[in-house]
Amino acid sequence: MAQISTDPTPVNRTAATNESRFVRYSLIGLALLFLLLFLFLPLVAIFLKAFEQGLHVYFASITEADALSAIKLTLLVVVIAVPLNTIFGIAAAWAIGKFRFRGRNLLTTLIDLPFSVSPVIAGLVFVLLFSAHGVFGPWLLERGIQIIFSVPGIVLATLFVTVPFVARELIPVMHAQGTAEEEASLTLGANGWRTFWHVTLPNVKWALLYGIILCNARTIGEFGAVSVVSGHIRGLTNTMPLHVEILYNEYQFTAAFAIASLMSILAILTLILKNVIEWKGAAERRNEHVH
Repeated sequence: MAQISTDPTPVNRTAATNESRFVRYSLIGLALLFLLLFLFLPLVAIFLKAFEQGLHVYFASITEADALSAIKLTLLVVVIAVPLNTIFGIAAAWAIGKFRFRGRNLLTTLIDLPFSVSPVIAGLVFVLLFSAHGVFGPWLLERGIQIIFSVPGIVLATLFVTVPFVARELIPVMHAQGTAEEEASLTLGANGWRTFWHVTLPNVKWALLYGIILCNARTIGEFGAVSVVSGHIRGLTNTMPLHVEILYNEYQFTAAFAIASLMSILAILTLILKNVIEWKGAAERRNEHVH
């Protein structure tokens, strides 16, 4: 039987580019103008404002005690939330993409729930559950456990908001790959754990890294849910976005934009890393098609 090529035919490539040169250049120009106005210029404005009073003021702003506390807390939340969401995302995607079971669609819906629920509402739900007058509040207070207005509450709120990112990147990839390679591995004598490490995980590594990067970016920038559960306690429960808000409300614009510039740098690095991973993943897929 003749092998059917998956490459687009010359007709398809021509059909995709048969618009006039004026139309193509106009669309490109509009896209570039949009990026210039809503991405590049705001980033430039952030850095100009951050360095407006010189390097000395800039470094003083980002090394001030409350700023360092906010940076450390943000990184702590990243270190906790991203690995936990990665483990959950892999497990959920493996179950949904590789197996059929009752409640599969319900699990997929629950994973998507944070996309449809406002982060502020999510924060309020945790307040209703774990505050002093909440459902579990009295029981927690008796045991000296504080969730709301402390680091555990911030971590829980961030986990809820970022839980879909890794799973939603992995589910379609695992579903598209099917189970043939895993079944072959098990037939050859490998156990389930070895099959997962040497067959399943290598096949989804680029999607996994992409999901981790998105989860990390959202964790750093999360504001709504964290704002509700944190209590805005300076030096204790303020993450970087919350610290920026407080500084801005106090008219400390240079300090606010200095912290914002750090977040912008992290966002740019995330974007670069994301593009590198996409490029490497595409290159690997092309090589697989060639061979």
